Amino acid sequence: MTDYFHDQAYSDEVYTEDAFNLREFEACTFTGCDFTRCNFIGVAFTDCTFINCDFSGARINHVAFRGVSFIDCQVLDVNFSMCDKLIFEIHFKDCTLDFAKFYDLKMKGTTFTNCSMIALDFMNTDLTNVLFDNCNLHKSVFNNTTAIKANFTTSYNFSIDPEKNKIKKASFSLAGLKGLLDKHELVIRG
Repeated sequence: MTDYFHDQAYSDEVYTEDAFNLREFEACTFTGCDFTRCNFIGVAFTDCTFINCDFSGARINHVAFRGVSFIDCQVLDVNFSMCDKLIFEIHFKDCTLDFAKFYDLKMKGTTFTNCSMIALDFMNTDLTNVLFDNCNLHKSVFNNTTAIKANFTTSYNFSIDPEKNKIKKASFSLAGLKGLLDKHELVIRG
């Protein structure tokens, strides 16, 4: 049986490996919590907020993220690709997401604001209408990605091959055009 928690606030907790198994959280706030040892299995987070939390290396399997916000969190090397894909909705602000994996997910309308996103995996991901606002996308992988109407205008260090990704009506700054031409090894000055 799944335990249900509603409108709870959790602060400065350090969680063990199986602390969250088979639990459902709705409208809860987690502040300053350490999830690095967690092995999430069968967990649902609905309309929850994580503030200044550390998920680095956490294992996220069969977890539902529905309307979840991460603010000022460390989310290093987390594989989101095994999440529940039904109503997957997450948003990140001021987070470090380096080496995270989002392959095969539908992330329509997701927002990434002021995030470090070094070496992320967006292979086969639907990034339609996603906002990348002032994000460092150095060495992030975009392959067979759908980024229709995605906004990369203020982001930097990305490399996206327009022949291997769907980027119709995506927004880029003039400085960002270099990231669309990397495979041609052109020298662009300006």
